[in-house]
Amino acid sequence: MSLKIRSILVLVVGTVLGFTVSLGSSVLAERKPAQTVARADIPLSPEYAELLTQVVQRVRAEYVDSVDEQRIVESAIRGILQELDPHSKYLDPEQYEDIRISTTGNYSGVGLDVSLDDGKVTVVSPLDGAPAERAGILPGDVVVSVNEVPVDRDNVEETVNMMRGQPGTQVTLDILRDGNPEPLRFALTRADIHVNTVRSAPLADGFGYIRLTSFSNSTARELQQAAEELTIRMDAPLRGLVLDLRNNPGGVLDAAVDVADLFLDDGLIVRGSGRARQARFERHAAGGDPLENVPLVVLVNGGSASASEIVAGALKDHSRSRLVGLRTYGKGSVQTVMPLGEGSAIKLTTSLYITPSGRSINGIGIEPDVRVGASDPKNIYRGPGSKTAFMDDEQVLEALRVIGYDPEPKVLSTSL
Repeated sequence: MSLKIRSILVLVVGTVLGFTVSLGSSVLAERKPAQTVARADIPLSPEYAELLTQVVQRVRAEYVDSVDEQRIVESAIRGILQELDPHSKYLDPEQYEDIRISTTGNYSGVGLDVSLDDGKVTVVSPLDGAPAERAGILPGDVVVSVNEVPVDRDNVEETVNMMRGQPGTQVTLDILRDGNPEPLRFALTRADIHVNTVRSAPLADGFGYIRLTSFSNSTARELQQAAEELTIRMDAPLRGLVLDLRNNPGGVLDAAVDVADLFLDDGLIVRGSGRARQARFERHAAGGDPLENVPLVVLVNGGSASASEIVAGALKDHSRSRLVGLRTYGKGSVQTVMPLGEGSAIKLTTSLYITPSGRSINGIGIEPDVRVGASDPKNIYRGPGSKTAFMDDEQVLEALRVIGYDPEPKVLSTSL
């Protein structure tokens, strides 16, 4: 990435620490290293600079315990940003590295997609071909310790961070599994992992299903490849495609633009609006993509955020696809990542992004064209390996009806 803004990133906050876990969503841009921040065009008034200095001096001199200067400065930065909005924050070197991982989809670890709930680390799925899958770790397993360090709510992030490390090094996981009274121990060798963000499956009669779990630099390429493979598996051109963006928290903006571009032949995809020159941007579709004429329907819900909303908004506004499901999350602000040196950075809200029709969806979301709730929000079809069949997912069934295929045709009876 150049020192100027080459691309604006829509990222899921807090991803891969040798595993992947979705904790939120943001739109991010990267700036040049911020030695220039001290030479800002709007200097701090001398009286306020002196006030800040006085507070720092008081803390250093009179706080009950000794506090080092670095901790004071980092705490001051955190406090400033936390008071602005929920999305601006200070990024320590580890958090900044997580953003890089989220962007590229590449990291070194064991390859587990997990969820964190009240201090419990539950395996959503092992990544295909990763050390965890090869060792036999299964969806639903609960990680109870890493390298014999127990996982609890007070140290969960620090402990599971130990799953990440240099390729070829070992890490030991203790796993609780239903039906086993004692934890199972797995000795894993860390490896380079690429997180594939696309899942696909044929549904019926030439209709295909593609789910995007997030947006990384390779998502659009993976999506196009998945569509080609569906055509080969069904031995026929796609009659229609269900694009599933449910519970997709975001990713790289340029990836979202590329995904939308696969289905659009021209037109505005997204616009950014802000005070700084770098915060004002436009992204447009270009013709010539193989999926521009494939009938399409998009699944969304309250977990569809950021990059997902950019794609859904563009396809809806251009009447390219109908949206089925529930209203999206409503994350439409842009955060710019500004490196500070020593591996740290700040993430600062700098603009809003706007859909092609000129709407800001921040705090509002996007309403589907066909509103369909899920009988159980946690029990939805997720593609290959899903515990729920697509025939048991009412949102998928309605999407198929909208696109022209009724998986449950009504039988008419006639009385004679």
